[in-house]
Amino acid sequence: MVYVLAVAAAFSNALWSVLQRMGVEYVPPERKLRLKLLLHVLRQRIWLAGFALMIGSFVLEAIALHFGRLTEVQPILTTELLFLVLILGMRFQFTVGFREWAGAVAAAAGLAGFLLFAAPRGGDTVPSTSGWVEVGIACTAAMVLLVVLAQWGPRWWRAASFGTAAAVAFAFTAALIKVVTDYVSSDWVSVLRHWETYGLAVFGLAAVYLTQHAYHAGPIAASQSAIVLVDPLASILIGVSLFGDDLRTAGAWGPMEALSLLVLFAGAIALCHSPLITGDGTAGSEQLTGRYRSGRGPDAYGDAAIQHLPNA
Repeated sequence: MVYVLAVAAAFSNALWSVLQRMGVEYVPPERKLRLKLLLHVLRQRIWLAGFALMIGSFVLEAIALHFGRLTEVQPILTTELLFLVLILGMRFQFTVGFREWAGAVAAAAGLAGFLLFAAPRGGDTVPSTSGWVEVGIACTAAMVLLVVLAQWGPRWWRAASFGTAAAVAFAFTAALIKVVTDYVSSDWVSVLRHWETYGLAVFGLAAVYLTQHAYHAGPIAASQSAIVLVDPLASILIGVSLFGDDLRTAGAWGPMEALSLLVLFAGAIALCHSPLITGDGTAGSEQLTGRYRSGRGPDAYGDAAIQHLPNA
């Protein structure tokens, strides 16, 4: 059941990421890193449709995290990358070639192989206050550094930097979700007495905020690849350090895990050199936003896009 819930959450993630990317496409550049960005997208029907899917994905992920380990559920969400390629190729007629398919499959298969060989166990440790503080400071520092780095460079770099910052926020949020769902299952009234509930709200909002800037900064494949790949890796580190997840590294398992990571990074590099990432003249990019050929505004395009959503 945990795997089914995680895969369903991954599909929902891929779909809402496309819709929300379309919702922020027309935001003026001067609104970057301002609350005006959120005020703008809240008026877009296509963005609100994506937000509804995001809530559904959150619920699915929360249930999966309650019954499963952090190092199991989060890596399964890498299948989102495969769903993203399918959606862009089949619904929006992006030019998806061998490089994109090979990169997406390699990235997902590499991380899946790592989990298979690592065989995470444990995960029952109750995190200490000092542990939360240390991990929280590390995640916050990483997010701030990545946001600073996102202020320079080409569009794909800025999108990837914002996406990586969002991924770190999502990973820490997932850790908080796992604890909060335990509180809910035992006594939901007590949730308001625990700081993790408020931390979940803060980091969850930060993750959504950074994700919107990632979609606004550059090509969707750059931001989404960063989110999909970094989130599970950060979650593995958090799971080991906070919840006591144990990874199998003795004997041949260590080299096999290293090989899986190489496959993962090779897939990520292939995607980073794809025209879908760099945005160099891809017809799909024009078809997704609609502005280069038709000049339609966001509301008109959003309504048309909703009519072509998958029925799933």
